[in-house]
Amino acid sequence: MYLLLERVKSILRHDEGQDLLEYALLIALIAIVCVGAITLAGTNVKAAFNNIAGSI
Repeated sequence: MYLLLERVKSILRHDEGQDLLEYALLIALIAIVCVGAITLAGTNVKAAFNNIAGSI
């Protein structure tokens, strides 16, 4: 029983996996925001160029 308790304490002390998960979630969130911003900007740029082409 003592060995099991020590093993659980050892696992709880090591948080490298938790840090890796946090970085992965942060990168995923940044990627989602970038894709959304590029999509929105692309749509706006396309509309602007269509207006310019239409007026020429």
